[in-house]
Amino acid sequence: MASTYTGLGTQLMATGENAGTWGTKTNTNLNIIEQISGGYIVQTLNAAGAGANTTTLAVSDGATGATLANRVIILGAVSAQAITGAKIVTIPLDVETFYIIKNSTSGAYTVQFKYVSGSGNSVTWSSTEKGYKILYAAADDATDPNIIDVGFGTGDVTLTGTQTLTNKTLTSPVINTPTGDVATITGTQTLTNKTLTSPKIGTALADTNGNELLKVTATGTAINELTLANAASGSGPTLSATGGGTDIDINITPKAAGKIALDGIKWPNADGSADQVMTTNGSGVLSFVDNSGGTSWQAVETGATMTAVAGNGYFIDTTSNACTATMPAGSLGDEVTYVDYAGTFDSNNLTVTPDSGEKIQGGSADATLTVAVERAGLTLCYSGAAQGWLLKDK
Repeated sequence: MASTYTGLGTQLMATGENAGTWGTKTNTNLNIIEQISGGYIVQTLNAAGAGANTTTLAVSDGATGATLANRVIILGAVSAQAITGAKIVTIPLDVETFYIIKNSTSGAYTVQFKYVSGSGNSVTWSSTEKGYKILYAAADDATDPNIIDVGFGTGDVTLTGTQTLTNKTLTSPVINTPTGDVATITGTQTLTNKTLTSPKIGTALADTNGNELLKVTATGTAINELTLANAASGSGPTLSATGGGTDIDINITPKAAGKIALDGIKWPNADGSADQVMTTNGSGVLSFVDNSGGTSWQAVETGATMTAVAGNGYFIDTTSNACTATMPAGSLGDEVTYVDYAGTFDSNNLTVTPDSGEKIQGGSADATLTVAVERAGLTLCYSGAAQGWLLKDK
C-alpha cells in the first residue's frame, strides 16, 4: 500500500513502506509539523495586471516549504508589496488549520483569502485594512468549506485608568461621565464598538491634519461642551450644552454650508434679518422670510391714472384732476385700499376699474365703480370670479 498525505503535506506511511528511508521521511514529517506549529513565511502576491489576480497556495506532499503549512503568513512583502488591483489567495479544499495572516500590501485594493472553490465563507481585508487577522480554515464541507475570521482584537474594550493609544482609530466611541482617572489618546485612533471610560477633559481628538474631531470640555464636574467636527478641513459642527443643574442652553452650529436636521426638519444655517419670520416649504425645510400682512401704504397719488397693487393702500389727491385707478388681477383674499386724501372726491371723482374681464361688487365684467363722497375711504377685497372685488367696509 502506498503512502498517503494529509491536507498540509505530512506523509502517512503504510506498513512495510519506505524501508531504509523511515528516518529521513520521519524527520521531514517532524519538520513539516514544526513548520505548521510555528512557521513564519512571506508570500508575494501575483501582481500581473490590474485585475483580481489569484495567488494559489498549494500543498507540498512529503516536503517542507509550502506557504499554507506555516502558522504566520505575511501576504505581500515585509516592507509592503505595491499592488495595482484586488488580489485573491486560495488554499486547497481539505486544509484544516488556523493562521495568523498580515496583509502587507500598499495600494487601495482588497485582498481575499478563500478556499480554491466552493461557496463557503471567505475573509477579505478591505482596501484600507493593512493589519493582522486570525483565520480558521474549517474544512467543514467537502465542496463548500468555510474560512472564519475569529475576530483578532475585536469586541468591546473599556479603557480605564491612564491609557495611551498611539496611531489607532476610534470608531464611534462612547463617552461616559468624565470623572476619576483619564485616558490619554494620541495619534490617529480606531476603536470599533468600544467604550471610553473617563476621557481626559479638555483634550481634543484630531485627524492627521490636526483638525479637531472630538473635544470634551468641562466647568467643575459638569460637561458643558461636546464638539463634533468634520475632519475634511477646519473645525466643524459644534454641539454644546452650557450652564448647570437642569437649566442648560444647547447650541448646534453646522460646518460651512451644512444643515441641521432634527426629526427630518432642516433649520436655516444662520439667523434672519430683524422682524423676519420662519416659514416652511412643506417638505421639511425652514427659512426666514419678511413678515408680510397688513396694508403697505404708498405715497400720495396725484395723477389722472394709476395701477394698484394687491396689499397696498393709496392716498388719492384729486384736487387738480379726477383719477382712474385700475385694479390688479385678483387672487382670492387680495385687498386694495383707497382714501380721499384732500377731501375732493365729490368734485373730482375716483373711478375704480377692474382688470380686464373681472367684476366689481358682482356687476357685469369690466364695469367701473365711481366714488364721489368727500373724505371717503374704502377697501376692496377679491372674492373670486363670480362676484369679483367686494367692499370690505361700508
